Parts: sequence; C-alpha cells; structure tokens
Amino acid sequence: MCGIVGYVGDQEAVPILLDGLRRLEYRGYDSAGVAVLHEGTIEVRRSVGKLINLEKALADRAIHGRTGIGHTRWATHGKPSEQNAHPHRSDGCVLVHNGIIENYVALKQELQRDGHHFQSETDTEVVAHLIGRHMKRGANLVEAMRAATREIRGSYAIAALCEREPQTLVAARSGCPLVIGQCAGATLVASDVMAMLAHTRDVTYLEEGDVALMTPSQVSITDAAGAPVRRTVTRVSWDAAAAEKAGYAHFMLKEIYEQPQAIRDTMRGRYTFDTGEADLPDIGLTDEQFAQIGRIWIVACGTSWHAGLVGKYLIEEMVRTPVLVDIGSEFRYRNPLVEKDDLFVTISQSGETADTLAAAREAKQRGARVVSIVNVVGSTLARESDGVLYTHCGPEIGVASTKAFTAQLAALYLLALHLARVRGVLNANDGRVWLERFVALPSLVEQILKRDGEIQAIAKRYYEKRNFLYLGRGINYPIALEGALKLKEISYIHAEGYAAGEMKHGPIALIDQDMPVVVLAPRDRLYEKTVSNLMEVKARNAPVIALVSEGERDLGNVADAVFTIPEVPALLTPILFTVALQLLAYHIAVLRGTDLDQPRNLAKSVTVE
Repeated sequence: MCGIVGYVGDQEAVPILLDGLRRLEYRGYDSAGVAVLHEGTIEVRRSVGKLINLEKALADRAIHGRTGIGHTRWATHGKPSEQNAHPHRSDGCVLVHNGIIENYVALKQELQRDGHHFQSETDTEVVAHLIGRHMKRGANLVEAMRAATREIRGSYAIAALCEREPQTLVAARSGCPLVIGQCAGATLVASDVMAMLAHTRDVTYLEEGDVALMTPSQVSITDAAGAPVRRTVTRVSWDAAAAEKAGYAHFMLKEIYEQPQAIRDTMRGRYTFDTGEADLPDIGLTDEQFAQIGRIWIVACGTSWHAGLVGKYLIEEMVRTPVLVDIGSEFRYRNPLVEKDDLFVTISQSGETADTLAAAREAKQRGARVVSIVNVVGSTLARESDGVLYTHCGPEIGVASTKAFTAQLAALYLLALHLARVRGVLNANDGRVWLERFVALPSLVEQILKRDGEIQAIAKRYYEKRNFLYLGRGINYPIALEGALKLKEISYIHAEGYAAGEMKHGPIALIDQDMPVVVLAPRDRLYEKTVSNLMEVKARNAPVIALVSEGERDLGNVADAVFTIPEVPALLTPILFTVALQLLAYHIAVLRGTDLDQPRNLAKSVTVE
C-alpha cells in the first residue's frame, strides 16, 4: 500500500525523505510527493508515476528544510494525478495519509458548508481541513490531530506538520501501521521500518489510536483519550543492506535464491532430534492447552492463504484433527462458528494485512486462542496474538511473495509436528524420522536452484502463450493455485490453478493447443490418477509441462517438458514444487519485459479493505 516517511532533525530533509520513499517502492504506488518546512513556510512537490519524476521536479525547483514528510500513493479515492498525490494542505497544515476515510463524503460536505475549498478528489484532504479548522479555533497541532481523528471513521496512518510549529511532526495511527525511530539528532516516522533502517534499527510501533508528537530529540505518545503511554522499543534484527539486490537482476530473483537460508532461519533453534519435537517457545500455549484444542482454524489472504491450505492438508494428515481454512476478507463479513478454546492460526508476511487482523480480533473476542505466523517482528498481528511463530526470513521487497511463502510452509511444518507430538499422534521415534527429512529440505532447494537453466529453457518455449492451467492433487493442489498466482502477478498472463480431479468439471472445455498445462505429479498415492488427468490433456493437444519426482519415467514420455524434483515424502513436496514454479513465472515475466518487482496495480501489503 501507500508509503509514509517523515523526518525532523539536524540534516536536510529531502534526501532522507527520498531515500526512505525509495526503500518503500516495493509496496506499490502511482504518485509521490514531499513537503518540507523552512523558515515558517511549507513547500510541496508532487508528481505522477515513479520517484524519478519527483526527483526531477525537485531538481527543477529545489526545496530546503530540516522537517518534512513524504508519501507514495496507491490510488483509492481519485485517479492517479498530481492533484490527488499527497501531501495535502489546509490552513498552514500539511499531511500524508495511508488508509481510507469511510465518512469522508459527509465530512467534506460539512466542511464545504463551513467555507472550505477542496483541491483534490481524495478522502485524505478532508483530514487536512479538519486539522486546519481545529487549529484556527486555537488548538495546537497535536490537539488538532486528536480532535480530527475523533471525527473520522475508517483506517488511517497520518503524519503532519504545521507552519506554526517548527521542528515538530505529529503522527496518528488506527488500522494502518506506523513506526517511529530515533537516532542522534533526529526522529523519523514511517509506515514501514524499511524506510528508516539506514538511520536506526531501534523502533517503536504505534498502537491503535495512538497520537505521537515528535521533535529531533524527543517523542511523546498518548492514547486515543489523550493519556500519556509508553510503547516498547523493538530491535529490528536485519539492516538496510539486506534489502539491496546484491547483484541480482531483480529483488524477486534474489529472494527466490534466499529461500534455503530463509527456511533454515525459520527452523533454527526450533526442533530437538532427541525428542523428535518442535520447540516453539513463543507460541503462547502450553502443551496441555494444545492437547485440549477442539477445532483448528487457519485464516489468511492471497499467497498466505495458499500456505494455509497446505497447512490444512499437513495438519489433518499429521495430527488427525479437522482444520477449517478461510480467506480473511470473507471470514470478517460472516458470523463464523468460532468457539472458546479453538486454535485460530493467522498467517501474514507483514503482520498488517487488514482483513487478517480483523479476523484475529473477531476470533479473540469469541474466546479462541490466536497464534500468528508472521515475518515482521513487532507488527500489529504479532502484538495482538496470544502467540507468534516468526518466520525470520528478513525483508521481502518483491511484491510477489516468494521466500515468505516457503518460510510460512516451514513454520506450518513445525506447528504440525508440535501438535502431533503433544497430542500423542506421533511418537518420539517417528518425530525424529520426520525431522531428518524436514531439515534436509533447504539443501534440496539449493539443488533445484542450481538447475535454473532447465526452467529458463522451458520458459523460452511458452512465454508467448496467453493462458495457462495448473493442476495439482492433495497437498499440491494449493501449490497449483500458488503457481498460477505467481504467473498472473508478474507476467500478466491469465492462469488458473485447479485440483486435478476437477478438470473435467469445467476447465477441460478451455484446453487446446494454445493453453500450456502445468502438472504437479509427485510419486505418491495419487500419482496414477494424475497421470490419467495428463493423458486427457494430451488428447486435446495441449502442451504439458510436468513437474515430477526423480526417476519418474511414464510422464517423461508423454509431457512436452519435464522438470524433476528430488524424491521426498509426499508431505514435503510443496516447497520443492513451489521453488520450481517461482522460477518458471520469473523467467516468463523477464522474457515478456514486465516490471517484476513492482507489478502493475499490486501492493505489497494490503492494509485497507
């Protein structure tokens, strides 16, 4: 989603703001702008498109000052235009905003009756006018911010400055992430720690309803009622260098190649061979509580939802307990039958996904125990959960998730093993055998990555096709969905993932010589059924790309292109298939010349509905 950066300190603000915005480009945006306060006057520069356009505008008309705010906008209300780009101003106040103001129409009409004139189509400008109105009535900036937030309904992260209050920034947060960092002689505020890691790794996440007053040397935070509060300082374990491309052509490719280490880091310190057990100290539940769990829910969005579907197959097979999987955006708008002592697992790379957060809050209200699989330490979802299973895969910059997904799968494997052991389904010896296979996965992923050239050759044969079908069975059905999603996200090719057994219930009507079909066919108990599906595809002259286990012969004689993965137990195949499908999507997108790291219309974190 949109990105916010604010700076108040002893250096020129513009270079710091631009660097911060550049580090937030991965979130997706269509326009950008900055505002800087200097000698009692605020100057604003805005532009449509990439940051380079804003840099040109600043080169043509430079602005100076040591207090400023910047923003990258992803259009919601109002088309992408310079007029609608942030920052927005009113009565000497300038602000940037992430989120959606749901009652902005009524507020705008009220303000217009009060004599306010609007310059944009955005909901954000309403907030600027509200703050300006309160300041005209005698409030200072922090008082005006608090008063304005009581009038608006919706989600927001806001950073503001005022001509009357030099060397001061004010920020407020509800529903959208906002984080503050301090270093020698300066304070920064941003929507993502990535924007400030070049300056500090000690950060403070604002909570719901918080309003923060910032100067170069001090931060004071109050809650929604205006009472002073103390918020925990979190040490970010990775630094700005982790977000650089390190010689790779794209962030996405770098992150694909980082997966062996990401999986190892997620595993590290979380298993014991002697007992055949997964050790999850931050999970928030005792072994006795785990043993008493009735039902298990998994709720997530997008790629994380696909991880949740894998988790369903995995947990039901290993733990023999039913698992319900929901899409976060659907779960929050029905009356779910969540009960006291249910285990409610949420999955989110950022820990800020609005629909997943809403689902977790609903589940907690109904008495469920919420455990979250999250990458970003200190994120809202992590803070509000009863327990957390961090994935420790470092910053993921590419919008299309890669290493975060496989790290989520690794976390689900650990959770499934822990549940199976504490519930007595798996004994210590079986747990040790399972762990030996599990901890070998990163090395097997490295083997696949070394054969990247084979997948690149397949991509060259099919990159001009306009439609793809992905088929999988059992635990690899979600991987078919994920493979299709990756192709759609970065190449703009229409692709669909299907359970292979459902092919004859509709998709077969689309199959012809112009639709490549990607088939996931491990040597498991469903193998022969998958072969049968493939033969039906070939009978309709479709090109077949088969991903199979090593040593497989039958499909190799039928498929048009074959890629083999190392032989592993069926439950461990998803990670290996995933890496191959990520590379396939990547190389097709490269050949088509798309913007892989920032695909059109997509944002990294969906922090609003």
